[in-house]
Formats: sequence, C-alpha cells, structure tokens
Amino acid sequence: MRALSCAIAVCAMMAGGAKAQVLGFDDLEGWAEDDHAAALAAFRATCDLIKGPDWESLCAVAADSAGSDESARAFFELFFLPVRVGDNPALFTGYYEPELAGSPVRTPRYTTPIYRRPPELTDGQVYHSRAVIESGVLRGRGLEIAWLDDPVEAFFLQIQGSGRIVMPDGQVLRVGYAGRNGHAYQSVGQEMIRRGLRTIDQVSAQDIKAFVRANPAAGADLLNINPSYVFFRVIDDLSAETGPIGAMGRPITTMRSVAIDPAFTPLGAPVWIEKDGARPLRQLMIAQDTGGAIKGPQRADIFFGTGDAAGDAAGLIKDSGRMVTLLPIDRAFAMLDDL
Repeated sequence: MRALSCAIAVCAMMAGGAKAQVLGFDDLEGWAEDDHAAALAAFRATCDLIKGPDWESLCAVAADSAGSDESARAFFELFFLPVRVGDNPALFTGYYEPELAGSPVRTPRYTTPIYRRPPELTDGQVYHSRAVIESGVLRGRGLEIAWLDDPVEAFFLQIQGSGRIVMPDGQVLRVGYAGRNGHAYQSVGQEMIRRGLRTIDQVSAQDIKAFVRANPAAGADLLNINPSYVFFRVIDDLSAETGPIGAMGRPITTMRSVAIDPAFTPLGAPVWIEKDGARPLRQLMIAQDTGGAIKGPQRADIFFGTGDAAGDAAGLIKDSGRMVTLLPIDRAFAMLDDL
C-alpha cells in the first residue's frame, strides 16, 4: 500500500473546496525521527470520538499499538495515508493556557471581569459586540466568574480559550470556553499594521500587550476593533497536571495538540507539521482543537502548554511551512474516486 501511495503522489483531488494531494511517508521531512509513541498516546485520547466506521476500527487497533515507538510508527504507516490539502505555504501560530492572577470579587486591584455565558445567548446568535460588553451592559447580572487585574490579559485569555486563575489565597480556578457572541474575529495585530503602529515583522502577542499597557485609552480602542467576545465556564474536574479542554471535550496535550479548521481537517486526525522559522519543527500532532482565527486548509495553532514560559514561546510563532493530514486509507482513496 505504501508503494501505491507513492505512485499516486502526483494525483490531485478536491477536499473541502481545496486542492489536495496524496503523499508517501517518505515525503514527510523528519518523519522517521519523531516520537511516534507520544503522538499515538495523544491520538488515543480522542480517537473514540471521531465519527465514521473507518475511524472506529482504527481506534480499536490503536489500543493494541501502544508501547514502543516502532509499533506506534507502524500503526500510522499501515493504516493512514498522508494528504496535503490546500496550497503551501502553511501558517503556524502558537497558543497556550494562561495562568493569571485573579479574585472572586471585585477589588481596587481586580477590576476586569470574565463572564459566564448569558442564558439568553444561543449558538450562532449575533450578540452584543466586545465594545458594548466592555462598556458594562452585563454588569449586575451575577455573570462574573472572576475578576482579573489586567484588561489585556483578559483579552488574550479569550483568544486562548482557557486558563488558570490564581486567587489571592492560592486556590486555582480553571476556566474553559463556553461560547462566543457570534461576531467574526478581527486581528488586532493586523490592525496595528494597518494603522502604521508596527510592521509585519514587529507585531507579536507580547508587543500588543506592551502597547496596550503603555497606552490605556488607545489600547482599549485597539482591542475593541475585534468585536468577538468569548464567555467561559468553570472546570472543576481536571488535575493540575492535565491540559485544558479542547474542542473535542477532552484535555489537550502540550506540543502534540493543534487547533485546525474542521472544514478541511477532521477533528481527531493526526497532522504532520513541518514548521519553518527560527525554531523549525517536524512533528506529528493531533487535531484536537479549533479557534476563531484558525481558518483555511494550511492553518494550524500549536498548543505550547501552560504558564508564562509557554506563552512567551507561543507568542513568537508566526511561521510558514507545510501541514499534512493523515487520513484512513479508504477515506483518502474515496477522495480520489470523487475526481
């Protein structure tokens, strides 16, 4: 089967409205050097949630393939074909789980609320914009989960979609995504470039935070150009060692989980990452999350872990490269049959 996949590597097909190409594992740069057992462990964490009989049978086999790196690599090579969907270059960014100082009540220091989902908000509904919510339209309704001491950190908490809030007594409250206000995400970084505040090679998450803190009024106006707003829920059944909950409803894994666009990449599928830039990365990851800014077939957001160090690393990632999805063999050939 591997020889056959290489023989059809030049064949193009359509997937989700984007051109696609079946490759061989020999075409994946650095494939042999990866830790396939670590990737298999992450895959097994959500494989039972992927719909379709082909995935269900693979999940059963995956349970018997755990152990050595050799058996894990054999599992992926025997039952999947690499498929590149869309045109290069890919765009890779990074995200993380913030750990922020907070309070269960408003104080002179902690003045920025994070809200639980309003009961009247339905999925897909266009609700109040960020600017309207920030003006105080939800105050007094008891929707506040906690209060933070930094408005820009509250903004980035919404972009990350989950976080840990450390209370004054040391207790840690974990929060996760509960819904959004129905407005399309608008990039603050792109707006800074448009306004001439930064060039494309200067802007980063750290730079945005520094600008907003140094220019409170202008910074608040800048953040409000993104009308999208995220609501949270309290998650009280995760251990401290466990990652945050992803789009599949299970914890995600540091440097093995990625957020993708499910219109092109099935949630739960293995994804081979060839990220270029200052710190190249060649690694098999699992598509276990989504994001409002993650759109297109060659687009992935890499989960870097929890805390400030993970945030610093994630905030510097804006690299090109190539992204290849591993699909069950029958599914990959079915795509070819639709040509």
